[in-house]
Amino acid sequence: MLDHLINFEPEVQAHAGNFVPMEKTDPADAVDGMVKTVDWLKELGAVDTDTLVNEAQSQAARTAFTNIVTAKPAEMTHTSLANIKTPEAVQRLVGMLSAYDWEFVQQAKEIRGYTVAKLVEETEHPNANIRLKALGLLGKVTEVGLFTEKIEVKKTELSDVELESRIKEKLNRFMGVIDVVDVSEEGADEA
Repeated sequence: MLDHLINFEPEVQAHAGNFVPMEKTDPADAVDGMVKTVDWLKELGAVDTDTLVNEAQSQAARTAFTNIVTAKPAEMTHTSLANIKTPEAVQRLVGMLSAYDWEFVQQAKEIRGYTVAKLVEETEHPNANIRLKALGLLGKVTEVGLFTEKIEVKKTELSDVELESRIKEKLNRFMGVIDVVDVSEEGADEA
């Protein structure tokens, strides 16, 4: 029924008498014809396939970026990442993520600076409670470190026997544990 479509081989016809088969042209005329064809397609508004692929991949990178930074479900994020196919799109995604991370760090620094500045302002407040609270919070700022607690960890080397002895002492203090002598060992010594 549709055999005419399967075996369809239309005859190439010259348009306005200026068509020359490729086999009958010299290389210079073939290149010239290719350039004219590209120009003609541009006039018609045809978009180059590389441009289409690049635009699609840029959109895929933007979608993946959005899914990552907005904490979309993992399945959705993995799907959007799988749609990135070209090295340029991967580089674009990495660039966007790097810029986002840098912006996030910058914002955190700005917020920290703003908070410290406001605390300094509050140290001049007429209410003593507010002044004291502001001074206490400023003292906890890392750079000031006025109220940080320092815990010193001292490491001493102990032998296995010394360590076992200390453990038994602590158990005795807290649980009233006494040394238990294995009866089977005493019976073996007497025999």
